Parts: sequence; structure tokens; C-alpha cells
Amino acid sequence: MTVNTPLCFRGKKILAPMVRVGTLPMRLLALDYGADIVYCEELIDIKMLQCKRVINGNQVLETVDFVAPNERVVFRTCERERHRVVFQMGSADAERALAVAKLVENDVAGIDINMGCPKEYSTKASMGAALLSDPDKIESILTTLVKGICKPVTCKIRILPSVEETVNLVKRIEKTGIAAVAVHGRKKEERPQHPVHCDVIKAISEAVSIPVIANGGSHDFIKEYADIETFQKATAASSVMIARAAMWNPSIFRKEGFCPLKDVMQDYIKYVLRYDNHYTNTKYCLCQMLREQLETTQGKKLHAAQSTQEICEVFEMGDFYEETTANFEAKKTSLETKTQGEDDQMEDPDVIKMAVRFDKREYPPQITPKMYLLEWCRKEKHPQPVYETVQRPLDRLFCSVVTVAEQKYQSTLWDKSKKLAEQAAAIVCLRTLGVPEGKLCEGENHLINKRKREDQEHLINRGHGEDLAEPSHKKANFVEDTSDMNVPKM
Repeated sequence: MTVNTPLCFRGKKILAPMVRVGTLPMRLLALDYGADIVYCEELIDIKMLQCKRVINGNQVLETVDFVAPNERVVFRTCERERHRVVFQMGSADAERALAVAKLVENDVAGIDINMGCPKEYSTKASMGAALLSDPDKIESILTTLVKGICKPVTCKIRILPSVEETVNLVKRIEKTGIAAVAVHGRKKEERPQHPVHCDVIKAISEAVSIPVIANGGSHDFIKEYADIETFQKATAASSVMIARAAMWNPSIFRKEGFCPLKDVMQDYIKYVLRYDNHYTNTKYCLCQMLREQLETTQGKKLHAAQSTQEICEVFEMGDFYEETTANFEAKKTSLETKTQGEDDQMEDPDVIKMAVRFDKREYPPQITPKMYLLEWCRKEKHPQPVYETVQRPLDRLFCSVVTVAEQKYQSTLWDKSKKLAEQAAAIVCLRTLGVPEGKLCEGENHLINKRKREDQEHLINRGHGEDLAEPSHKKANFVEDTSDMNVPKM
């Protein structure tokens, strides 16, 4: 078993966390050009906690994705960066921060808390620079993370109104046990046009023993690779973190000097295609690289582009797009064929199958095939149905097998959710048994009528002053089938 050395923050050149910029293609490009460590864009703890972790290993993308309930990929990473990417989150709560850190820690090299963003969307939620005025909360979050995970923890701050206040805060941060602190050398109300306060970063560097990462030098200092060392010496920092200079041209990390911007943008687009980056994010990053060239013919074409294909055509990569897309489709088809072959080999001849789907529009509100099947099993004195559901890694679709009276039933059609797959399996069972499944077209719905009768009996009982609690056997009729209710999935 290989033991990975913890991330070191001394003598490093680091890609700073940047919203909308620090996605996987930009991080990989920065590593290609010489960055030692890359930070992802700030991701909010509450959003991350809604995500599920999906492994695309040995599949088309070969990534690990954290996917929101609406199927949007919130964070995507891959093996290439696993030991060099730091996950930055926005949080104002120690327990939420720890929950997110535990969710991602096996896929990243470190965890960072954003304590420097001055934007209203961050400070309004008591995150980012708002934390600078609450040292107790800072200490709580960082201490909880350091004690709760195995990966190194860092934070990124801005400077306070005075040098003394800033140094005292960083000394308190140091005591939490974090691995490093990144310092943007501006106050929260200052913007890039204001001078970076190298003297404050230097005072911090000389006052603490943990690595200090200097940030904020793009405007005043860092115009080319050699300037990185100049900024580091001016701040006496252990490492340098670069934001805007890297956003404009990530080959700033290349010790041999800048690559032509055209080559940089084409290299970026190759990663975009390789990792299926969304075209709006791609377009934003390319616009940041073009900057003053946005008014040129090429810039105007980029601004008008409405798809990844159109973006590729702007940069004379139309043929590359077609070739890459064709290769992806071929690989996907091959994997689908392989998956189908594996499914056929694993096929159980004793499972009764039909090609059916569950469409809730065909059923009365609150009535499902699973409820009908459960009711039938009780009536026939069979054990309640048992559902076994699997998810296919290739497309994240679900298939379920239900066992009733020692016989298994399954739909051959894969569904987009576990609930739908289970309902489809229940339909196969009910149709095989010749039992009503509750569809509107079946006429009288005995489950609905049964509910109405129970409600009437309950009202009569209340009128006679009897116990308002329902008999236990009546309670059991519908409460056990919770898979169709809004129950959070773990």
C-alpha cells in the first residue's frame, strides 16, 4: 500500500481559488505549466451537502463527480490532480464544514476555508471576509476540521485595519493546528486597483511558524514568471498564490516563459472537451484570457458562441471537436455493449421480466403500484415485498428486482431514479399475477375507497367519544411503504 506524503506548502507556486475559473480544465492546465498546487473555486457547504458522490472510474470521463439533485456537477476532479488539489469551501458553521470535508477528503489533497471573499453573496451569509470579525467562529471551524479529518487544513484571509490586529488573528489561527494560511494583502474594502500591502504579509510571515502563502500581487508585481520570486521575497512568504495573472494566462507558471496565448487557449479547450466542461464556464474563462482582444473579430465570435462546438470553431478547432466527439461516442458505445454483455451473463433465468415503466400521471394521487402490491401480499398472507436496486455506473440509471412469495420480478428498462425503478418492478409483479395495479383506467380504485371508509369510521368513532388513535392494524396499511414519500436518501 502506497502512503502519500501530506501536501507541503513551502516553496510552492499555487493557483488561487477563483469563482468560475478554478474548474478542472483550468486546474489541470496550471499543473501542466508548472503550478505545484491548485485550489478549486469556492464551493458553498450547504450546496455540497446536497450532492452525491459519483465515480466515473474506468468509464468515459474517468472522474469523480459531486452531483446536485438537479444532476448538475458541482465539483469534478480526477486522479491526475488528486494529490495536488485543495478543496476550498465557503462555510460559517463548523459541523457543516466538517461534513463537507469528510465527503470530499478522499478525493483531494487538502481542505481550505474561504475567509477573505468580500462579495456580498458571501458576507451576507456570514462567510468569507465576514468571518474576520468573528475569531471565535474561525477558531471553531478550523479546530473542528483539523481534529476531524486526516488531510491538511488551510484558510485564506484578507488583512485587517491594522498590522497588529492581523498578526494577532493569524497567531490565533496558527494555534488551531492548520497547515498554512494564505494572506491576500488587501483589506476587505480594497479592490485590485489598490496597492497590495506587502509589509503586512511580511509582518505575518515573521510572526508565525506555519507557512504563509502570499496572494494579491498580480496587479503590482507579477507580470511574468520571474516576478513570482520577487513578490515572495517582498513578503518573506513561504509560497505565492496567483489569481488574476494566472486567469489571464495560466502559462505564468512556466519557468521557460509564457506560451503564445493562442496555444494556451487551445490547450485549455482540449481539457474542456476531455472533461465535458459546460460551455458557459468555458466561454467565461476564454473571455478572461482574451481581455482587450474581446473587441476583435475573434472576440466577438467567442461572445456570440452558444455551444462548445461553436467555441471550438472560433479557435480553429472544429475538426478536433468532431474527432474528439466521435471518439467519445465510440468509447461510450463500446462500454454500453460491454455493460449489456455483463448484464446478459449475470441474467437470472428465474427472474420474470417485462419492459415497463411507471408513469405517475396514469395513477391517482398518492396511489402507486407498490402500495397495491403491499396490500395484495398482506391479503394473501405473504411476507411484504423485498426490493433490490442497483445503479449502473455508465449512465447512473437504476434497475430494481422485487421478490414476492420467493419469485423475482424485474423491468428490463432502466430508470433515472431508485423510486421509479422499484415502481416498475412492482408493475411487472402485479401484471404477472393478474392483480390490479391502481391505474386510473382500471375503474373503481379499491384502495381509495378503502381509505374513504376508514376515514368515515374514524369520524364516527370520534363522534362516540372513542379513542382517537387508530387500531394498530389499520395504521399499518399504508405507512410501511415510505419509498414514495419525500424521505432524504443517505
